[in-house]
Amino acid sequence: MCGIAGIIDLRGQREIDQPTLKSMADAIEHRGPDEEGFYCDVGVGLASRRLSIVGLADGQQPIFNEDGSVVVVFNGELFDHVEQRALLESQGHRFRTHADTEVLVHMWEQYGEEMLELIDGQYAFVLYDIKQRTLLMARDRIGICPLHWARRGDMFYFGSEIKAILASGEVTPEADPRGLDHIFTFFAMGTRRTAFRDVQSVPPGCCLKIRLGAAGHSADVRERRYWELNFPDAGDEYEPDDPRQLEDEFEETLKQAVAVRLRADVPVVGYLSGGVDSTTVMLTASKLKGEPVPPFTVQIPDAGFDETDRALMAAERLGRRPTVARCTSERLSAAYPKLIEAAEGPVVDTACSAMYCLAGEVHSQGYKVALTGEGADEWLAGYPWFKYAKLLRALDNRFFTPSDWILRQGLRRNCPDASWAKFSALQKSFGSINGFGLLYGLVGLTRERFYSEDMWRDIGDHTAWDDLELNFQAMKRWHPLNRSLYVGHKTILCGLLLNHKGDRPAMNNSVETRYPFLDLNVINLCRKVHPRWKLRGLRGDKYLLRRYATKLLPDAIAKRPKSMFRAPFANTFFANPPDYVEQLMSEESLRATGYFDANQVRQQRQVYEQYKWHEPGRRLVAEMGLTAVMTTQLWHHIYLGDSLCELPQWSASAASAASDAPVQLR
Repeated sequence: MCGIAGIIDLRGQREIDQPTLKSMADAIEHRGPDEEGFYCDVGVGLASRRLSIVGLADGQQPIFNEDGSVVVVFNGELFDHVEQRALLESQGHRFRTHADTEVLVHMWEQYGEEMLELIDGQYAFVLYDIKQRTLLMARDRIGICPLHWARRGDMFYFGSEIKAILASGEVTPEADPRGLDHIFTFFAMGTRRTAFRDVQSVPPGCCLKIRLGAAGHSADVRERRYWELNFPDAGDEYEPDDPRQLEDEFEETLKQAVAVRLRADVPVVGYLSGGVDSTTVMLTASKLKGEPVPPFTVQIPDAGFDETDRALMAAERLGRRPTVARCTSERLSAAYPKLIEAAEGPVVDTACSAMYCLAGEVHSQGYKVALTGEGADEWLAGYPWFKYAKLLRALDNRFFTPSDWILRQGLRRNCPDASWAKFSALQKSFGSINGFGLLYGLVGLTRERFYSEDMWRDIGDHTAWDDLELNFQAMKRWHPLNRSLYVGHKTILCGLLLNHKGDRPAMNNSVETRYPFLDLNVINLCRKVHPRWKLRGLRGDKYLLRRYATKLLPDAIAKRPKSMFRAPFANTFFANPPDYVEQLMSEESLRATGYFDANQVRQQRQVYEQYKWHEPGRRLVAEMGLTAVMTTQLWHHIYLGDSLCELPQWSASAASAASDAPVQLR
């Protein structure tokens, strides 16, 4: 993967300032430490920082078509580039490099914007057709690779990370309270909204098309969704008469997904937790390669979090001992400021800090590419809240809804000051009890406790749910489990798993992560199969995957119950608080940012101490809320200033050695 950035004059008339373009690229050098490349024309400047993985010798970006009339900068991988190249060559196109990036310029020549329906991979790219004076910016269907943009008058700035946009010096970092509200609702931001006012993300499965203005007129920036997750209507799901047919189809589809993700001109390693997802991916990859893929695993030595024994059991099956990144609470808290700087927003899930340390270990061992098992839980219903929702739905009928009483009692016990009306209304909006609705209904209650009056005023009547743009009409036709999977796709997958746990900690350490379970063919198969192949009964989560895994793994791994990869929440920060935590959580710092009610923060810290060793539900709610408050304060300090603690702050000049050296154009 790489980092891309650029400047566009929407009137198409001004020369691009080359030192500014270089500063933007320098700010994301970690995404591509191997090479840099630039393209400048009247009205358009493109920059690339390359992490060379495919086409090592000749893949420097930007890359052009045969006559130099189409140019592209690209972040990601096209896993079907071998097949696409052969097809394009048969149609008369001539390739000059061995890089997958070059496929894009020829596909544009051949198919135009319809190319987005055909390419398969993880990507964010900006392509410029010089003759047509048209730019196409696109992000992959699931949102693995990030792409952000901001507009100042007629000047348009974009980058793989917001740092590149801020490094232009034209976009001043300001907080977007509605963006921060996503953290307290979904743990993360998976829509076009970011933590920064006026800085947007290109949503997953979307593209922007810009046709530069003629005769001094400003161009339109038009967004289009080229892909949307959909499910069959309830009753129309795919289920062959012979179950073995479906099992064989899943096996071949997953094998192919792993095989194409082993395509690289550098060695490929993998993350191994010992669970069925990562172990299946790693063993499949090792069998395809004919040798063990080097495994890397995390050890969190705190009681209840250490999964090393499981990982060692899985590694024994692979035939290679894993490299272990040991992550104590002290190491996790020490790494958190770097994680927040990488993520460019608050991060609530402390396990993301462990993933930052793990990626650092991969980099230190000299590797650039790692396979992961993320995605199986999202497509095959691996999370416990899917089971809770199914059980609660089973209790209800047209005349009697005991689930209301159960949920009300649970809410009263764990969040005694929460609003039942709001919690209940959220569930009803989905048409039935929704797994992710249960999770986020609980998480969102922390907003009521912590927000200041100023924060509520800034948010107004807007809710983070409004930004999801859920297709409620289609959802009504789907099986209730598929409705839950759809909400997870819109929230936890893109925002948390692929951003806070995936791209940002990995790429900040110059490591690319690849996701076989997020292969388009795997998604399409899991999407269309009957829900009973995802969640069978109340124990058979990821049922289809486990059927395949039993062919490869002992039951101790293939049938091991789901255990979420977690790190301690509040213990990471509040059991033995680092100096920066106490400084950020001081009344003075809380009043300086204005997001939170300082009195409520103090009271909830007392609640955490009171319920530290019992009543886990109430403790967890307090922990999540306090962690969200602290990381929001930390993000503000790093990016918006106010000197809330003694940690260093981010700046474009500190992030890169912006030199006066001339830009080398291609």
